Amino acid sequence: MKKFYLLFAIAILASPAYAQLKVGDDAFKFSTQASLGGKSFDYSLNDSLKKGPVVVYFYPTAFGGGCSVQARAFAVNYDRFSKAGATIVGVSLDDIGRLNEFSADPQFCASKFPVASDTNGKIANAFGLKVNESTVGRKDIRGVTVNHGSIDRTTFIVGRNGKVAATIGGFKPAENVDEALREIEKLAVN
Repeated sequence: MKKFYLLFAIAILASPAYAQLKVGDDAFKFSTQASLGGKSFDYSLNDSLKKGPVVVYFYPTAFGGGCSVQARAFAVNYDRFSKAGATIVGVSLDDIGRLNEFSADPQFCASKFPVASDTNGKIANAFGLKVNESTVGRKDIRGVTVNHGSIDRTTFIVGRNGKVAATIGGFKPAENVDEALREIEKLAVN
């Protein structure tokens, strides 16, 4: 029996911790390749925070059904986020080539905000999100096979101080954007 408990304890300690960041936690200050308007560049959360709060939204894949709805909603509401002093960055496991297409597509990101590449899931894991590898091989809305796992749709509002001001999850894609806008507008008032 002692051997069972010892093995159980080792398994718990060896497994990665996926404790989603909560309000007040320090956000992981990531730098990675991103795309805006079909052009890749080096994105830094630290640099974006110098301009104000940042909406960091994780989504399963570019050109996914709900992901496309969410990207479109962020693009349509981009001016309202900007008026409240916020910038937006989407993060997925997509490679930069796929993101170049998605960021420039007028039906989705519409060149309004960058989408960042997290091909190894390091950024997602640092925010306490788990990569789901069981989704590899699914088709996107264009019928193209997606060759990576996915991350649950979760949005973090990161205050200018680098701390998480709000966490949004469990909403449909467009509702996720509405909630993010409410949180950003609340932050702008305070």
